Amino acid sequence: MDQKEILKFCLENGLLLDKDVLNLLSETNDLESVKLIIKKIRGDSQKKVITKTLFEKNKGEIEKVISSFPIENQKKLKIKLGLSIEISKETSIIEEEIDPVRAENKNHLGVKVLSKTPPLGKKYVMADFVTHFKNRFKDMRAILQDRSELKNLVSINKITSSSQGISVIGIVSDKKVTKNKNILLEIEDLTGKINVLVNQNKEELFEKAQDIALDAIIGFRCVGNREILFANEIVFPDTGITERKKSPVEEYALFVSDIQIGSKICMEDNFSKFIEYLNGDVADTPEIEKIKYLFLVGDVVEGVGIFPQQERELKIRDLEGQFSKLAELLGKIREDITIIISPGNHDGVRLAEPQPLLDEKYAWPIYNLKNVIITSNPALVNIGAKTGFDGFNVLLYHGFSYPYYADTVPKFIEHGDAMNNPVIIMEYLLKHRHLAPTHASSQQIPYEEDGLMIKIDPDIFVSGHTHKMDMSYYNNILVMSAATWEKQNKFQERMGNRPDFCKVPMLNLKTREVKILDFEDLPEEEKEQVTLEVSK
Repeated sequence: MDQKEILKFCLENGLLLDKDVLNLLSETNDLESVKLIIKKIRGDSQKKVITKTLFEKNKGEIEKVISSFPIENQKKLKIKLGLSIEISKETSIIEEEIDPVRAENKNHLGVKVLSKTPPLGKKYVMADFVTHFKNRFKDMRAILQDRSELKNLVSINKITSSSQGISVIGIVSDKKVTKNKNILLEIEDLTGKINVLVNQNKEELFEKAQDIALDAIIGFRCVGNREILFANEIVFPDTGITERKKSPVEEYALFVSDIQIGSKICMEDNFSKFIEYLNGDVADTPEIEKIKYLFLVGDVVEGVGIFPQQERELKIRDLEGQFSKLAELLGKIREDITIIISPGNHDGVRLAEPQPLLDEKYAWPIYNLKNVIITSNPALVNIGAKTGFDGFNVLLYHGFSYPYYADTVPKFIEHGDAMNNPVIIMEYLLKHRHLAPTHASSQQIPYEEDGLMIKIDPDIFVSGHTHKMDMSYYNNILVMSAATWEKQNKFQERMGNRPDFCKVPMLNLKTREVKILDFEDLPEEEKEQVTLEVSK
């Protein structure tokens, strides 16, 4: 809305507006509503200058004014004026409107969100971190203590002066190489600390020890005493399933990430071609009727203020505008395809993980789409459940922690190109049963329950962030990294990242066949025509 119209109204009524209030009101794009709000504040306060403080003091009265508007206008105005969070505690208007697309455990078009949405932040103190790690330890110990390899399991404070053939479970608080080239681990449980030595002469064991992440919770079969233990076996909490499920019905799930709407180098035309394909506007594509699920695994928009001078690289310079454009594109997709969106670090949510749902203040156009389900990051989603078939559990994690492990895990450093082969990092984290086991690997919020721990073994694990399309099986779990829809930027070029563009894995839930759809602008003879029966 043109701010001049608001100022003209204020001058006609002998009022002055604080600049912050003017900016806030102009975002609503509804002059008549703004006039009513200004009149209400003026009438109640008898002030001639409406400041931000006065506006805040009158939020309750503003809410009453907005509540008299048509319901379809209320939500948008409340969001624009920063009222939605406050009001949602007292009324159910916003929750009722959002419930069809984002409520936990709501079965919507064959999709069920199994993970919890992380709560809003608060001020955290050291005690919160202690509780967080204690609970993580208890949950991981409950999994490890059932492993047959860990016989004669004892707590650290129960280790005697000559313990033979015992097992312990501990969180790895320190890891170093001794002067004799052995690995010395300091581990702790709820009862105490102890050192565990892994001899370099035990090559297979030593290789396992090199893989251990700091802060990981690991089981050890050892000999030794209360001064030091010598490892004979290392047991990771690990993940895995007994079989590769197949649906009784032929349906397809597609996986997309890093669309980066709003970037000058976003390949929007290519994404539009993908949408045309989904809608049946491409010849000889009978399979499209069986496409039922489309996953967007983070960085759906380019964001604002993500890195210095980013504004130079933006085609759309505000978050709301970026989400509006995304909604315009997604709104063209036929409504019998369910779109599941989880956020990434570009999407206007906090960087600290677990990340909450997309912020409705900016992403409200997405919330208005009927066939969209919005989740947190990470998230566990069930799709394809039928009578007599429990469906597929899909673990979504954008992948913000991956660069840390590419740069710190010895085998990835030796590999030298882990970020261009992201499934090896994803398998590493599945082995640890945690998406960011080392606290320093990502910004983490110390909730009582660790939202980054993998408590339920998924059938499918999907990520983005690296802009690479990669795929494998790990203990029968389909591991998949999605491609990007943004051209290579200067940072990626400098870091040696080689993105894959406009490629979409399409998983047949009945046969487990994966076909790669390619929407990159290349001559047909240069395009990859790939159908995969992924195996490992």
